[in-house]
Amino acid sequence: MKVELIAHTPEPEKLAATAAKLCYSSSDISSLREGLTEDKIESFIDMLVSIGHESVMEHVSFTFGIEGISRACSHQLVRHRIASYSQKSQRYVNENGFEFITPPSIEAVPEAKAEFDRIIDEISAGYEKIAALLTESRKAELMAEGNDEKTALSKAKKLANEDARFLLPNACETKIVVTMNVRSLFNFFRHRCCRRAQWEIQAVANEMLRLCVGVAPHIFAHAGPSCVELGRCPEGKMTCGKMKETGEYFAELKRNAADA
Repeated sequence: MKVELIAHTPEPEKLAATAAKLCYSSSDISSLREGLTEDKIESFIDMLVSIGHESVMEHVSFTFGIEGISRACSHQLVRHRIASYSQKSQRYVNENGFEFITPPSIEAVPEAKAEFDRIIDEISAGYEKIAALLTESRKAELMAEGNDEKTALSKAKKLANEDARFLLPNACETKIVVTMNVRSLFNFFRHRCCRRAQWEIQAVANEMLRLCVGVAPHIFAHAGPSCVELGRCPEGKMTCGKMKETGEYFAELKRNAADA
């Protein structure tokens, strides 16, 4: 898994502070920005975060490049609706010999790993065979419609990928670019940094949070799973029971990220 912060709003904390101050000031925007020293920005952002004034955080966005995750993980990721996504297409990209993600629990049991690899090999071979058969069939149809052989083959391969992908498993590796504003990130971290989240998206979320803290430590000072942000677990009987350990983990993650 690789998570990279590839872009973000310049001076994110200054922008959020400017937007918030504008709500309570008759000054022009340029004057507001000029009057914001680093100390003022930090103290003001700390106050905004502590009182939950999140609307001004929507002006700040972060863009991540995420690779080496499974389709099972990306399906969970795109459920967060206030975001923008661009993902490697299984329709346009041929998946012959596709890379795949093996869960640690399967990796740890030799018999399970052997069976998992065997099934993946069968799926891979089946995908290639079906794609080849569909390509030949569609190529013949397209040539009969008047397309030259080269054009027909190119179109046929794309059409074959479109239907052969139905065979591909959730384990299939994917890549995705994600953009979220800070308010959406707060919500994402509440749900996906939680110990009850699926292991893979939890790892993605934790790394995204670490990268965000490195850029805007005051904005993300209290971000994390609900128990970290709220000081209590909202899961009721479903709680992991490790609120103390979780708090310590994210406190260390943020210290290290801010110091990096």
